[in-house]
Amino acid sequence: MFRRALLGLLATVSMTAALVAGAAPQAAASGDDGVHAAVVTITYSDARAGEFANAVTQGVAIWNASVTNVRIVKAAAGTRADVQVIADDGWPRATLGPVRPGGSGTVWMGRQAVYQGYNVVRIASHEFGHILGLPDRKPGPCSSLMSGSSAGVSCTNPYPNSTEISRVQWLYSGWFAAAGGTGKVVID
Repeated sequence: MFRRALLGLLATVSMTAALVAGAAPQAAASGDDGVHAAVVTITYSDARAGEFANAVTQGVAIWNASVTNVRIVKAAAGTRADVQVIADDGWPRATLGPVRPGGSGTVWMGRQAVYQGYNVVRIASHEFGHILGLPDRKPGPCSSLMSGSSAGVSCTNPYPNSTEISRVQWLYSGWFAAAGGTGKVVID
């Protein structure tokens, strides 16, 4: 409780200091709950995403179409990205966010799940759900993006449900996003 209050206070002090220093405020967006929040932009690099680059682009587009107060954009070549996407031979996994600007997150697009028949766009969207702060919800139905592999290989749904969307909206609506994520890596 004390840590949460302290993080909230630090975020408020930081935002106030930025405004006093003359920093331009970000554009406002209205969340599902009607609360106006600054749009948080996080960047990603797919330079190491290999054959998954297109699926990552699709997964990011799904999230950008689903939420209003966080944007995920591809980092310009040669600039530091908040999220690195890496293709490897393991199981898909990601840093549990919410990742914030200047933060550090990683999505590993593991080939093992693809070889087992899981849908690659669902994997990308699911792993970016972790980056945005959503934990796994297992077991779960195919209608839940964060049910991950527990929905089975026949599930190809890459879209977050209304509960998942609302949670990301909340996570990026205030001090919690300013505080950042856990840094914990979640598998699946």
